[in-house]
Amino acid sequence: MITLEKARSHLESLGLNQAAEMLDSRLDSAAQRQLPYPAFLADLLGIEVQARRERYLTTRTRLAHFPFLRTLEQFDFGFQPSIDQRLIKELATTAFVADAANVVLLGPPGVGKTHLCVALGLKALEQGHAVYFVRAHDLMEDLRRAQAEHRLDRRMRVYIAPRLLIIDEFGVWPYDRMASTALFSLISARYERGSIMLTSNKGFAEWGEVLGDPVIATAILDRLLHHGHVINIRGNSYRLKDKKRAGLLPMVHPEQEVKAGTEQI
Repeated sequence: MITLEKARSHLESLGLNQAAEMLDSRLDSAAQRQLPYPAFLADLLGIEVQARRERYLTTRTRLAHFPFLRTLEQFDFGFQPSIDQRLIKELATTAFVADAANVVLLGPPGVGKTHLCVALGLKALEQGHAVYFVRAHDLMEDLRRAQAEHRLDRRMRVYIAPRLLIIDEFGVWPYDRMASTALFSLISARYERGSIMLTSNKGFAEWGEVLGDPVIATAILDRLLHHGHVINIRGNSYRLKDKKRAGLLPMVHPEQEVKAGTEQI
């Protein structure tokens, strides 16, 4: 017992708290299974490694500022057949993050753009990439304010640092020239250095109107799409599907969905 307590004390001194907590139960399990010492040690240390990984992911997830947590397994691809599942699976490898490539998701509200962003962001976290999620309106206001207060460079570091920056709901509100210029500065700073995943309910042809300057819009799109994937989602809103099934709202005809989706590009 003295030796056991000394071993536990050593584990705690080394900061292996999970291993120290599980020492008794893993010893009993090893004795029942007649594990050799190396196998017992690997089992005990494996528990510590897993606990540390879970703490790391919990911390990184909190710092990412996701609005909710959703996985790809929870996404109903059957409800949105316009999505290329092979492309989504390819993006889930997060190779695009390592390559500093971008992803732009276009489509009307409620079709699952944010869900896919969060799910892919979680995949990136699992692969060790830092991720930051921000609503486009909050980002633009933050950058506009920082530029007006002559601290744009310092504030920009918050959005340049993550390997993957997720900008959600671009185009919901129009932006003034100061905000648009600041956004261009951010995207230029991240160009070929870090990935951007952006969702929008506006087709590319409308970005000039949203940003208040077609030249800035063209320059932003040039950098986003140079190394980028475009996912155009044509379909009904998840949030309204139950009401439509109950007959409370009219269903959109499939031909209308395709036409509406085509107009997003």
